[in-house]
Order: sequence, then structure tokens, then C-alpha cells
Amino acid sequence: MSRATDLAERAGDRDPRVGLRAVTALRKLVEQLEAVQVRSARGQGWSWQEIAAELGVSRQAVHKKYGRQ
Repeated sequence: MSRATDLAERAGDRDPRVGLRAVTALRKLVEQLEAVQVRSARGQGWSWQEIAAELGVSRQAVHKKYGRQ
């Protein structure tokens, strides 16, 4: 079972402590995956506007978050 699948299952746990910890871990995983994909897109010549459109945020927001990495 993958880490993401395991975390998703735990997020639905009846014990709020287990569920909330899983939600926190999923947020961190999503942030890491997003950063990897943004770097990949920039490496392939994508503009900040193109990346922002795919993420559903403004160009300014994505540039502020990733522009200095």
C-alpha cells in the first residue's frame, strides 16, 4: 500500500487524533508533490502564469511561493 493511500485511509479513522494526524501528513505530502511539479514545469519552460492556471491560483501567488527556489 502506498503512503498516500495509507494516509487517506487513516484520515477517515473514527479516532479524531488518528484522522487529524493523517490530514496533517497529507497536507505535507501535497506541498512536497506540488513543489516537485512546479520545479518540473519551470524546468520545462512553463511560465508562472501557466503553472498558476493549472493550480487554480494567481500568478503572483505561485511566484511568491516558489519564485526563489
